[in-house]
Amino acid sequence: ASAREIVDPREGAVGEIRAVFRQYPHLQNILPAVGYFPEQLQALERSINAIDADVVVSATPCDLEHLITVNKPIVRVGYEYTDGPSPNLQDALDQFMNQSKRSTIRE
Repeated sequence: ASAREIVDPREGAVGEIRAVFRQYPHLQNILPAVGYFPEQLQALERSINAIDADVVVSATPCDLEHLITVNKPIVRVGYEYTDGPSPNLQDALDQFMNQSKRSTIRE
């Protein structure tokens, strides 16, 4: 499978996926997997089938081809996150957790 360009999937989106695009209009050139309940998988399947694309690049940790049936090949990719120098993701999470603890204590 090969592709020449990344397509914007918003026009083909249905169901919960369409709702995600409405709620988060800055999302583009990605098709969010919103969950793995039957109705969510059906929305993903219908959206993928409606999009004018040659191939789907999937970065979700599960194997979508075992969950949905689509009319184009799905190529799985992997990734690994490595935190950079401070401030980094761990710092942001620590700050968030500390603020959450203080907020809970005040209530």
